This record gives sequence, C-alpha cells and structure tokens, in this order.
Amino acid sequence: MTERYETRGIRRVFFELGGFSKNALGNFFSLEFLSVLVPLLLLWEFLPRWHIIPESLIPPLSTVAEKFADMLLHRHLVLHILYSLARFAIAFAIAVVLAVPIGLLMGWNLKIRAYILPLWQLLSPIPPPAWVPMTIIFFGIGSKMHVFLMFIGIFYPVLFNTYQGIKDTDPRYLASARVFGASEFTLLRKVYFWHAFGSIIMSLKTGIAMGLVMLLIGESYGGRMGIGYLLGQAKDYFVIPEMMVCMAILGFIGWFLIEILKYVEIKLAVWKAGR
Repeated sequence: MTERYETRGIRRVFFELGGFSKNALGNFFSLEFLSVLVPLLLLWEFLPRWHIIPESLIPPLSTVAEKFADMLLHRHLVLHILYSLARFAIAFAIAVVLAVPIGLLMGWNLKIRAYILPLWQLLSPIPPPAWVPMTIIFFGIGSKMHVFLMFIGIFYPVLFNTYQGIKDTDPRYLASARVFGASEFTLLRKVYFWHAFGSIIMSLKTGIAMGLVMLLIGESYGGRMGIGYLLGQAKDYFVIPEMMVCMAILGFIGWFLIEILKYVEIKLAVWKAGR
C-alpha cells in the first residue's frame, strides 16, 4: 500500500513538471515565435561580425556564449546565482507573508483601513532606491541590506494590489454567501481572497520585477557575491559580454519565477481555464 502511494506521488510530481514545462516552454517552440527569435539571433551573431554595428559595443552571440562558459568554469557563476536567489527568496517570502494579510484586512474592514492605509500612502511614493542610504546606515553593507531593499521593492505592489482586489469584491457574492449563513471569517477565506486572487498573482509578478531591480541596486553597493555584484564589476571594467551574461541570467530568473506564478494561477484559479 505504501509503495502504491509513493508511486502515485512520484507520478504526480512528474505530471506537474510536465504540465509546467508545457505551459512555460510551449510558446518558445511555436512556429510564430521561432520565426521571430531565429532571425534575431542570427542578426545578433552576424551584424557585429560583418562590422555593420560596432563589435566593441555589441559583441556577437557566440562571444557572449563563450563568456558564459568562462564564468561558469572560472568565476563561480553558479555560486553567485545561488547567493542572489537565496536573498531574493527571503525578501519575497517576508514581503508576501506581511503584505497579503495586511492588504486583505485593509480591503475587508473600514476601521483597519482608516488606521493603516494613510501610513502606507505616505511611504509608498518614496522610490525604493531612495531607501539605500538609510538602509546602509541601519543595516550596514551586506545581506541584511540587500534583503531589506528587495523587501521594500516587493512589499508595496503586493500590498496595494491585494487591498484593491479585496475592496473591489462584488457585493452580490458577499450577499449570497451571507444568505447561507457565512461568517466574516468564511467570507475572508472563501469569497474575498479568491475574488482578489488574480490581483494578488499579478502583484506578485510586479513584485518579482521590482525585487530584481532592488537586488541589482543592493548588490552593486556592497558584498562580494551575487549577480548584481558581477554586473557592477563588468560595468566598472567595461566588459560588455559579461554584462550581457548577467542581464540574460536576470531575465531568465524573472521569466522562470513569473512562469511558476502563472502555473499556480492555472492550477488554483480553475474558473479562468481557457481564457
């Protein structure tokens, strides 16, 4: 019996991985996208080699690929990526755990909104990079500073999108649930949250983008590990192929995390299937 459940669990894991891969990579292998991507890659490779554009400013694709291999072998690239991902994961988790419940409560209860919303409205217009000097003073230069800056970048988009999604819940859904005796706690769990689920997912996608921006800013100010540190070094020494490698890695990380959120939305928001 145990083996049967273990086998089912393994099959389920592979099934979900297959579903995720199909959704994430399906567009990349479509004829429409390949008809755009392949010519762009060929232009990237041959225009600098034919000196139509300066090779010193835009190196060929093969040169960037060689630099990527060199960084893997000699620059501990994987370790830098893991350091950045670890910091990002901590900041993202803290921001979501705080922002989603606060946004939910603000959208649900007028009194809570009256106490909390004005504070966030005062703080949110401050651009996240403006927090850098104060963050360095309070946390010093290091991982705590990086995590806090990413937290600031992620927190506000998640908070306000969650709040707006909860506040805009259709009153007809609430009235119908109350007719059947639903408590306020049940409404929060079963109506408000799921009505705002699309807004929450969208806010997480925005938070990922802002978090990566703050990751770059934070790691360029201090530390000796991370993609931001490598990109800052490449910029200081004008090593353009290395800069492009770091940009490509950041783009891939952002794309991959957003694809995970899209797959979560597909699995949980079943009422959106086929849209």
